[in-house]
Amino acid sequence: MNFAIELGAVRADTIGPTIDWLQHAERQGASMAFSAEAWWSDSATLLAYLADKTERITLATGIMQVPARTPAMTAMTALTLHDLTGGRFVLGLGASGPQVVEGLHGIAYAAPLTRLRETVEICRMIFAGEKVRYQGEVFQLPRPGGEGKAIRVAHDPVEIPIYLATLGPKSLRYTGGAADGWLGTSFSPDHPEAHLQFLSAGAAEAGRALGDLDLCVSVRVEIGDDVDDIVRRRKSAVAFNMGGMGSARTNFYNDAFRRAGYEDDARAIQSLWLDGRRDEAARRVPDAMVTEFQAVGTREMVAERLQRYRDVGVTTLKLGLDSAPLGPPRFELLENIADLMETLE
Repeated sequence: MNFAIELGAVRADTIGPTIDWLQHAERQGASMAFSAEAWWSDSATLLAYLADKTERITLATGIMQVPARTPAMTAMTALTLHDLTGGRFVLGLGASGPQVVEGLHGIAYAAPLTRLRETVEICRMIFAGEKVRYQGEVFQLPRPGGEGKAIRVAHDPVEIPIYLATLGPKSLRYTGGAADGWLGTSFSPDHPEAHLQFLSAGAAEAGRALGDLDLCVSVRVEIGDDVDDIVRRRKSAVAFNMGGMGSARTNFYNDAFRRAGYEDDARAIQSLWLDGRRDEAARRVPDAMVTEFQAVGTREMVAERLQRYRDVGVTTLKLGLDSAPLGPPRFELLENIADLMETLE
């Protein structure tokens, strides 16, 4: 099982520490580094800047928001990053959610899976060096009735892996059948069926095996002896995911926890959060919604959790190390995790 790191929002005062963090992770054997975008910085520019600061580690968007770009611009950005990194680039895509898509980008959050699927298909058409002719439900290229013509992007054909961040059953099935990798969140190795049954079904329908995908799963990791304090502190973030990472009608994180058996808890936490009772929402989070979905506690407890991820078939752990500030404390935490990874069976 490989491990990957996350690159946070980058501003003028954090670019230096971010470079140090990435280079340290490369020395520790991290296979990938993911640059995210939500409502801070974009995911692509940072990777372009970091391309010549590294030698071996794969740089990936984790994720690039599909509604924020046309498919052709997504593909051309990916081609540029492929070249700048010497082929060490993975295109991570996701549909995002209605609050960001409609609130920040001003685009209707309609048919998100269709938009994602069509974007993937157009990107692969461009990567293959084909002229772009596509008639879909969301995208029609060239645009009908206009003066456009089918255009081939001026780049030699290349293969760029596409990883998809998906959570809903239909999108998981699509990922299983079409993607090179899955970027999983709200995942528990104690309840893998909440995600993997749909990925497996999609893979089987496409004549593939689940093992054809890199199952790249996010996990928050914190090592310490005061387990009760660690769990208590991490409940507010779980409450935010249950209530704040989506609208009252659309919250894929909440849905995933409900599929894992936390129906009543997830609904109750969401209700409290949406009512503005955020402290109560955090207190309503049961310990298991932290301990079963993260790797926290003593070294022995964390090692056991990491083994659980490996046992259920996860092939890459995308480490969330927000418990340690950027700099030496995070370096040390990563070193401890790297050591523990070496002990897994």
